[in-house]
Amino acid sequence: MLGAAESRTMITRALMLLLLALPCTATAAVTPDRPSANWPQAADRGDALLRRTALRLHNDARRRFGVAPLTWNEGLAAAAQAYAAQMAVTGIYQHDPTPGRRKLMGENLWRGQRGVFGYEVMIGLMVDEDALFQPGVFPAISRTGSWHDVGHYTQIVWPTTTEVGCATASSATTDYLVCRYAPTGNKDGTALVPGGARLSVAALTVAAGDPLAPLP
Repeated sequence: MLGAAESRTMITRALMLLLLALPCTATAAVTPDRPSANWPQAADRGDALLRRTALRLHNDARRRFGVAPLTWNEGLAAAAQAYAAQMAVTGIYQHDPTPGRRKLMGENLWRGQRGVFGYEVMIGLMVDEDALFQPGVFPAISRTGSWHDVGHYTQIVWPTTTEVGCATASSATTDYLVCRYAPTGNKDGTALVPGGARLSVAALTVAAGDPLAPLP
């Protein structure tokens, strides 16, 4: 059963989606009437701003989780840019299905109404999934019973991930954000515990499965 904080989070997200009529793939407490510091003007954009914001939010989350910070990788950012541009052209919003991509780099996605959301909100939605996270062995790491509800967050704080690169692209109506990660996170059978605390033997007992879990 979810607590009051998680219930407020879900209610606020629902209100935001009703207001803007565009889905995103994360759960977060976002003020519906101020999706960026510039609202109602267009949100600030730029590669340098995205890099600063992405590294700060990723590494603040990782510091709280007790793992080492990420560094920016221009190769990952370039790959993210190419895929964001592809989604903007095709309108197909899904994880990159290119064979072998999953083993080379992890991926987080977001989309929303063009020009409305700041980078803080885009990435903050992913970080705020920590409200539903519970320590465990992946994929049994969500208080809801579905790892998809925390999968953006767990990739952000994945202990063996060391690099990130993000980029955005836009269609006439929609902004797309892609973040790429190396090494890939969200792998089945990996214990995910803040600060490296130990799990019980019962918690460490998981069924054998695909060493690379499917993406949300």
